Amino acid sequence: MSMGFGPGAMRSLRRDESVMEQRLKPGTVRRIARYSRPFSRQIIAFLVLVVLGATIVVANPLLMKAIVDDGILAKNTGLVIGLAVAIAVLAVVDAGLSLAQRWFSARIGEGLIYNLRTEVFDHVQRMPVAFFMRAQTGALVSRLNTDVIGAQRALTSTLSSVVSNVVSLVLVLGAMLVLSWQVTLVALILLPIFIVPAKFVGRRMSAFTREQMKLDAEMSSVMTERFNVAGAMVAKLYGRPEEEAEMFGGRAARVRDIGVTVGMYGAVFRVALGLVAALATALVYGIGGVLAVNDIFELGTLVALAALLMRLYGPLTSLSNVHVDVMTALVSFDRVFEVLDLKPMVAEKPGATDVPGGPVTIDFDDVHFRYPSAEEVSLASLESVARQDTGPSHPVLKGVTFTAEPGHLVALVGPSGAGKTTITSLVSRLYDVDSGAVRLNGLDVREATLASLRDTVGVVMQDAHLFHDTIGANLRYARPEASDEEVWQALRAAQIADLVAALPDQLDTVVGDRGYRLSGGEKQRLALARLLLKAPRVVVLDEATAHLDSESEAAVQQALKTALRGRTSLVIAHRLSTIREADEILVIADGQVAERGRHEELLERQGLYAELYRTQFSASGSPVRLAD
Repeated sequence: MSMGFGPGAMRSLRRDESVMEQRLKPGTVRRIARYSRPFSRQIIAFLVLVVLGATIVVANPLLMKAIVDDGILAKNTGLVIGLAVAIAVLAVVDAGLSLAQRWFSARIGEGLIYNLRTEVFDHVQRMPVAFFMRAQTGALVSRLNTDVIGAQRALTSTLSSVVSNVVSLVLVLGAMLVLSWQVTLVALILLPIFIVPAKFVGRRMSAFTREQMKLDAEMSSVMTERFNVAGAMVAKLYGRPEEEAEMFGGRAARVRDIGVTVGMYGAVFRVALGLVAALATALVYGIGGVLAVNDIFELGTLVALAALLMRLYGPLTSLSNVHVDVMTALVSFDRVFEVLDLKPMVAEKPGATDVPGGPVTIDFDDVHFRYPSAEEVSLASLESVARQDTGPSHPVLKGVTFTAEPGHLVALVGPSGAGKTTITSLVSRLYDVDSGAVRLNGLDVREATLASLRDTVGVVMQDAHLFHDTIGANLRYARPEASDEEVWQALRAAQIADLVAALPDQLDTVVGDRGYRLSGGEKQRLALARLLLKAPRVVVLDEATAHLDSESEAAVQQALKTALRGRTSLVIAHRLSTIREADEILVIADGQVAERGRHEELLERQGLYAELYRTQFSASGSPVRLAD
């Protein structure tokens, strides 16, 4: 016989009660109500179905009582058949209610997951680059998966469980008290024998569950790092496979041991419940049988009490830990809201306008900038290690002023850490200045629409990133509506069309994770092709030719000439050819423009540029790189 212990009874033992120690932000419940409002009618219908299903739990034992007392003992064949049919009809209705509940639960739950997940994804996409530099990718993915699904359970599993168990418990206890208060009291006396072991086992299993989840997360992190292309290459080049396997095997063994322990605890719990059920049944039939023999109540009442007893302890078990269930769901919502409440530092202002058309002039007007602190751009809960840099960062740019005329190439040179990359990042508004202004055709980039800014400025970084997709899809990321001919035209301009044409799948060739199926030079030229397909009016090159062999560099340099022709360009220069062709060279030192001018002019001044030139360029003029 079943005591009504479904999967929820075992899940209750694995609840993490440490969640009760967490503190929710004020207004969390109101925000949850706002998210549930679009599903209000479906939630009401769902709860009505849950209540009806709980009512059937009590109706069946009462029908059994009537069959025994009014049908079998009274030898009323018609009534027995009629009541049996009624029980069968209730079973069919109960099955239909279960399916309807599942449909509403799925509609509500999946709808809420969709709304939360898309909102969080869209919000995270709008965060500044500094956010992604600090946040751990796995932690972000967890917010979109584990926490969103945990929040969804608040409106489906938790809500339905609470309502169903409360209604069932009230109806079952009410019916048992009406039938026989003596037998009901005896059943309740056994309750501590049931609850105390459940609490003990629950605490133990909760601790094991926390450790199991922690070890699973660690193993997942190790696999993620070792199985991506870059991690696999490092592991193979520097790898100690025996030590790696031993480390992973140790964690996996601990998970195995915990799994065995949890399984045994579960088995002990089920055996204990079976024992309690047997004792309760024996008591009910013993005491109730005596009462029935003495005509204190009828035989059908005894049958109904025994059936109701089977439905008493399950709801009691679930409700004993309902506060943990509710708090777990609220914490999941709170963790999702924590991400949504982190405001993007770079956002489009109301009333923003498009960047004016025509050739672009870039103006830096007394620009001061420091990188944002951790508290300004990230959450401690999204970072895998404890924060050390909690204070404000030091100034990076200190009053930078210059103008890049339309169609001109401005080269940025200087020591590592001088602020060159920071200058290029401000043009594309990856960050906002602290004071001063960056203007494109006289419009402050903070007043420009983000869409027009992205259309105006094209950037190629040192490490050209390609998605794990086809060549065509990677190029069309810059311009989705581009035709095949336009894509091939960009490939020809980037000096890589012949290579792509020689591939069996051509534009449909999958480039692999981060483009690792291609060489560095090939990735760089594809990045340039993507930029050329976009056709921006401003080109920013941040170490675009770094780390290339001479053959790849020659091809990339040829592609760069096409990319820069007729466009206003900011280039962090490493090659002598780029510097000599620049309309103006800015020597950046300690966050300021230390020198400016053309190549020959700066050499004649015998200043910082001349020193950099003498130390980092060969006397023969070969293309030795300048410092970052």
